[in-house]
Amino acid sequence: MEFKQFYLPCLAHASYLIGNDGECAIVDPQRDVDQYLEEARARGLEIKYVIETHLHADFVSGHLELAQRTGATIYIGHRAGADYDAVAVHDGDEIRMGSVVLRFLETPGHTPESVCVLATDESAGGAAQKVLTGDTLFIGDVGRPDLVGSKGYTAEEMAGFMYDSLHGKLLTLPDTVEVYPAHGAGSACGRNISSALSSTIGEQRQTNHALADMSRDAFVAMATAGLSAPPAYFSHDAELNRRGPPALDELPRPQPLTPDEFAARVDAGAIPLDVRRNVAFGAGHVPGAVNIGLGGNFASWCGSLLPVDEPLVLVTADEPGVHEAGVHEAVLRLARVGLHRVVGFLQGGMDAWTAAGRAQAELPQIAVEDLAARRERGELAVLDVRTVTEHDGAHVPGAANIPLPELERRVTEVVRDGPLAVICKSGYRSSAACSLLRRHGIEVLFNVAGGTDAFVAAGLPVEAGVASGDCGG
Repeated sequence: MEFKQFYLPCLAHASYLIGNDGECAIVDPQRDVDQYLEEARARGLEIKYVIETHLHADFVSGHLELAQRTGATIYIGHRAGADYDAVAVHDGDEIRMGSVVLRFLETPGHTPESVCVLATDESAGGAAQKVLTGDTLFIGDVGRPDLVGSKGYTAEEMAGFMYDSLHGKLLTLPDTVEVYPAHGAGSACGRNISSALSSTIGEQRQTNHALADMSRDAFVAMATAGLSAPPAYFSHDAELNRRGPPALDELPRPQPLTPDEFAARVDAGAIPLDVRRNVAFGAGHVPGAVNIGLGGNFASWCGSLLPVDEPLVLVTADEPGVHEAGVHEAVLRLARVGLHRVVGFLQGGMDAWTAAGRAQAELPQIAVEDLAARRERGELAVLDVRTVTEHDGAHVPGAANIPLPELERRVTEVVRDGPLAVICKSGYRSSAACSLLRRHGIEVLFNVAGGTDAFVAAGLPVEAGVASGDCGG
């Protein structure tokens, strides 16, 4: 059996090649598909099958482009209602590649059309060896059941289906079967996903909290308790994957813009997106720009914080070479989450902007020692934009908590009558938060350099549990 896992850390996404006898299948491919073509070519395999375990919500899949470039057939659960040519699979359907058999298991729960793929190499004794579980079973968790309300199912109904899929299908497999999910730690498709990228049925039976011995009703209650709102772009991406997304080379190319042209685009409604690091953004940026740094989980944060239907214009690093590479990388990563309307970029970056005599805004960065002293004197309020769990673990004394994905809809809760320091773990999310708050007219802001990591490392006192202060005002 030929087998390879491909892992994309910025989206916590795993995809797979599996094959035999000169053929292979690609399972849950990412948007940019060249790596699968190269890997198959290196192994002497022809890509004959493209398998989607479900309609992905957190990224735009490369299934259609891969099929178009190879002539492969797409396989997807029969409940998907796909608008493109595909084999609609049912429970027990199989694909055979030499001695390797891929058997589909219908496993609704995360979505109605979810399937898992059980892989058996008959030349190795005939026992099932691997199961590709999509977003049904993760390492340490299971898929969230609340993403398909628009299809007429409640989260409780989907959680019930998930229980049946786990106990009626996956947990009937031998303990030795290896488990390979579509996501790792950091994905918003689950809540407690392990950083491990594979496991076994037996290990998950023993260690996965969602597989503990409990009734169906208890599982439903557990799976639906405390769910945060799904990121805003999820429904958009799921529908794009159902219809079939355009190939990457069919997307419009962003145009280089002079400062005057850039400003005109912004005046016409385009959102200026500054993808530089928070320190560079703080030193000077286009007024009104949103700062989401190109490092880290850039794509998922852009999908969560930016509207999918409004045009974007980019600001990247100033240095030649780095500048152009930043534009290319940003466009690709935005496309992976379905943000296609990148209409231009500031040619020459902020150097060109300032050389043209254009006004720039600044975002002061405050050191943690200064933050502690000024907070103690009552000179500023503190807003923590980490998750509730992170905040409750340890936070700056008195800090209010509004998680970054909730910030814009809760902006009326934020203090407006005095200086406000915004903090996260490292300074990345807080810089994004400050840029969003500026767009809502909140001006006297400080981004906390180094975040709570630096605050704790400096030995400054922290609180745990619910904050004693608030951001009302």
